[in-house]
Amino acid sequence: MTHLALLVAGGAALSLLEGSLPRPLPWMKIGLANVATILALYLYGARSAFSVAVLRVLLGGVFLGFGPGFVLSAGGGIAAWGVMALVKETLGGTFSVVGVSIWGALTHNLTQLVLAHLLVRTAAVWALLPAFLWAAGVTGTITGLAADFGLKLLRRYPRRVLR
Repeated sequence: MTHLALLVAGGAALSLLEGSLPRPLPWMKIGLANVATILALYLYGARSAFSVAVLRVLLGGVFLGFGPGFVLSAGGGIAAWGVMALVKETLGGTFSVVGVSIWGALTHNLTQLVLAHLLVRTAAVWALLPAFLWAAGVTGTITGLAADFGLKLLRRYPRRVLR
């Protein structure tokens, strides 16, 4: 339980930190907070990862507000968790941590486009689809590499961290 709380806090902190970093495009974030969800998925399973995803998004809402950005973040985060859990459980031997992360990023971005379409009620948001798909590949890779590094580090020193 303590480890999950640390993952939630770490994910929320990464989300807040990332909000202060410069962005290549106004809407694009790397998604570093998702590292916490991926770590929970690989270390503790899908249920625990769901808890981490939901709680870190809620904490982000507490600090950043519960406006449209929260709706997009929550929807994308929960959808990404679901697809990552499904891919890991059914195709885990096919995809590495980075591959699972890319699936999550693709799902997150597509879900955000669907939600943005529903919120603003215009099909114009779909013009962003190519950029969102490209961004998902890049950010999913970065996040996946960070999570993979974290997993290797945590597994290397299990007595110090995973107890």
